[in-house]
Amino acid sequence: MSDQSPSGPSSGPSPDASSGPSAGTAADSPSAASSDAAGTAASPGTAAPLGSGAPPGSSSGDEFVRAALRRTLLPGVATGPNAVRPPLPRRRWIRIPLMVLLTLLAIGFTGGSIAVPMETLHQSADVSVPVGLLEGAPLVVALFRPLLAWRLAASGLLLGALLIGHAGFWPWSPTAWLAFMIMLFCVGAAGDRLVTAGVGMASVAGVVVPASLVAMPIWFGAILSGLVVLALTFGDAVGGRRIAERALREQEELHRRDLARQAVLEERARIARELHDVVAHHMSVIAMQAEAAPYKIPELPEPARATFVVVRDAAREALAETRRVVGLLRAEDEAAERAPQPGLARLDELLRAARRSGLTVTSSVTGMPRPLAPGVDLSAFRIVQESLSNASRYAPRGTARVEVGYGDRALSVAVRDEGPGPGGVPESSGGGHGLVGMRERATMLGGSLTTGPRGDGRPGWSVEAELPYGADG
Repeated sequence: MSDQSPSGPSSGPSPDASSGPSAGTAADSPSAASSDAAGTAASPGTAAPLGSGAPPGSSSGDEFVRAALRRTLLPGVATGPNAVRPPLPRRRWIRIPLMVLLTLLAIGFTGGSIAVPMETLHQSADVSVPVGLLEGAPLVVALFRPLLAWRLAASGLLLGALLIGHAGFWPWSPTAWLAFMIMLFCVGAAGDRLVTAGVGMASVAGVVVPASLVAMPIWFGAILSGLVVLALTFGDAVGGRRIAERALREQEELHRRDLARQAVLEERARIARELHDVVAHHMSVIAMQAEAAPYKIPELPEPARATFVVVRDAAREALAETRRVVGLLRAEDEAAERAPQPGLARLDELLRAARRSGLTVTSSVTGMPRPLAPGVDLSAFRIVQESLSNASRYAPRGTARVEVGYGDRALSVAVRDEGPGPGGVPESSGGGHGLVGMRERATMLGGSLTTGPRGDGRPGWSVEAELPYGADG
């Protein structure tokens, strides 16, 4: 069971928190409950976080007991938005059967709690029915309101002990005690250790001890007290593990998002560095043409000469600033690119490299080839390059096809593979963010990128990009 519904106490102060010094501020928030469940918060015997608001000279142990009992017995965490509850799975196919099971158990345990005293202890229905309902029926809400269910069941057990007395070896039916154990487990699984400690103390002092004095041997009461502690401890261990796993999943999701954002930023920086060469080329052409214009046109008026000087100086300044900015985007150990940026004219080189890696690659070009804007040409090349690289990792020894189409308004690029070939073992996990980079390149040009399993019924993966020509196309 992976995801859980919100289960910890809410972050707002509970109504009972005002009746004593800092009754449960550490345990009211989900983060505190999670850290408790993960074993990082103080144990019940450590009262430092609970007694931070205690008056000078008061005993930390006494303050812990008061805070635990106050949070357990007073209103505020049994019902309403601040109610403690165990971490339930979000998947319906797990949650619904669990609810149905507890409902059936509640019906059976309630029936047993009513019938056993009537049959074996010869109690009247006037006593057995209300007491049995209090002992077993609250199990229905134990998953959602475990503290409320415990309060009702504890009241029923105490009432049964006082009313039945020494009519038998002990005043309750086995079904009533089993239902009580399940409710204790649900309380412990809620992850609020202050409530768990309070429920344990109240169950022993308020239910087992009075029953030991009036309705059963003291030694048997000691055994039942141990069972109470065992049920709460087991529930705390299970719930704590679930809460810790949920917190870990949340951290992993945050880490995954951070990695995705970092990949986007890195790819944008890479695109900026690559397009620098394109921009630098055009700016250099502008500067050279502005420099040469007065020599090509001797009779050029003086105002026009001054204008060309301004254009030349502006182009040179823009080129210098562009180089400065791109230098900031470049890693410390990354040298400047000296080779011209690639384009679809080097498509055959990509295909040969893919074949050397073990792929069987074919290609086709449709439409009338036309000069492409440098940004479109470079992005198309990078998309094909990344797609073939992915195919070699996840479809080794397989077959891939590259399709380039020159449309009326956009260039279409598609790379499709047919899955791993004979003897090919695909990589189990991805190590990069190639899809992020390809999508960034397509978005930069106002185009689109579609990736996913092939839609023609064949096995394999498909990458399809539409790159508008733009004003230069």
